[in-house]
Amino acid sequence: MLLNLSGSGPLFQQIYRAMRDSILTGRISAGDRLPVSRSLARDLGVSRNVVLIAYEQLIAEGYAVGRVGAGTFVAQAVARPAAATPIAFPAAAVRLSRYASRVLAASSDPPLPSHTPRARYDFTYYLASTEDFPAPTWRRILGRHLRTLPLDYAPAGGDSILRREIARYLGRARGIRCEPEQVLLVNGTQQALDLTARVLLDPGDRVVMEDPHYTGAREVFCSAGARIVPVPVDLGGLRTDLLPRRARLAYVTPSHQFPTGAVLPLERRLALLAWAASGSAYVLEDDYGGEYRYSGRTIEAVQALDRTGCVLYTGSFSRVLFPSLRMGYLVAPPELVKPLAQAKWTADRHTSLLQQAAVADFLREGHLDRAMRRARLRQIRRRDATRKAVERHFGCTVQILGTEAGAHLLLRFPDMPAGRAAAWIAAAALQGVKVGAVSHYYLNPPACCELLLGYAGINEREIAPGIRILAGCRP
Repeated sequence: MLLNLSGSGPLFQQIYRAMRDSILTGRISAGDRLPVSRSLARDLGVSRNVVLIAYEQLIAEGYAVGRVGAGTFVAQAVARPAAATPIAFPAAAVRLSRYASRVLAASSDPPLPSHTPRARYDFTYYLASTEDFPAPTWRRILGRHLRTLPLDYAPAGGDSILRREIARYLGRARGIRCEPEQVLLVNGTQQALDLTARVLLDPGDRVVMEDPHYTGAREVFCSAGARIVPVPVDLGGLRTDLLPRRARLAYVTPSHQFPTGAVLPLERRLALLAWAASGSAYVLEDDYGGEYRYSGRTIEAVQALDRTGCVLYTGSFSRVLFPSLRMGYLVAPPELVKPLAQAKWTADRHTSLLQQAAVADFLREGHLDRAMRRARLRQIRRRDATRKAVERHFGCTVQILGTEAGAHLLLRFPDMPAGRAAAWIAAAALQGVKVGAVSHYYLNPPACCELLLGYAGINEREIAPGIRILAGCRP
């Protein structure tokens, strides 16, 4: 019997797959006897035990039956008509749910992380630096908990010890006022956005978004069927004087507006809260870069000013630890804690217990505070090197936004048409320099060219050469 052994995996799997395919295609008919294991092993040049294991797999899955003293035969259950021809199923359009259709329609296909080699000079905004993370300490804490890791399910809201430590951390670092029970552990900020949308929004509800804004949030709200109401951003962040009369939710990034880097001043924060209270709306505060402020005291979160319970606050450990950790937190008003926790349980039960235990110790033992102090100093040096190089090579032709916080700069070129950005980015990529486009973050894009320049994931020594090459590629 000729068998086409191909593919990967152990030999017994290759023999099993070849036999199975021969049975399913009718090359071996129902009731036919399979070759004697010794003969097949000799023909294939393998051990008889390898063939026996393959036969056992065929029998276990119902393709064959073993008869004592007679051999192994193809099961009758896989019989095919003698003149059988392949069945052609008519092509039919896939019927998607309304939610799936909205997900596809909302996708803007922004540049996402990939496994391709990184550019020599990579200014991608979401990258993190391995220099800033105390990996040996993290590995030691993980090893400690691996020895005592619980193997059962955890509460959907998160481990009580970690929730307590996060509440304490947010109180001293961001001025957040909350009880541990108000903290919900999530798989990154993206899940916090999704759970909030599922719990608060119905199709047709209005959601206020800064323009420009984080497209991942827009995709979540559009997928929920919400109507996006864009409100312009200026050098002071969200234009609260242009807020609509009514909306169900406002999504804001007040500590370091994404992507412009503007910081929302106190009077606008108070105006935002007054607007929410007057219209029974909620505010979802995304504090993605609140820990990285480089001049003066860290600005407290909008949630710290909330007296009516209208603010949901979300943050992430992606920036302060590392992106692949995929752990964040959502601080909710008391009346929303139970429905959000139930939505989390419905979605994926709970966030990794091992990582929760490790992060709890990382906070409790002071490692995060020490790591943040060191990271801020490195970020300041990278920011200063980036700004200095940009000023040297572009001079008065560029406006540099977002210098006071976060981990990226927005470069605005008032005299260059927006349409030239794509060609510039492509030309720079050919020279090993990767920068980000900004236009897809807008619903109403500006007329001038803008580039997004992250500096968190690039070596300080590589910044000046990268900016020089970028300037040389300018169209």
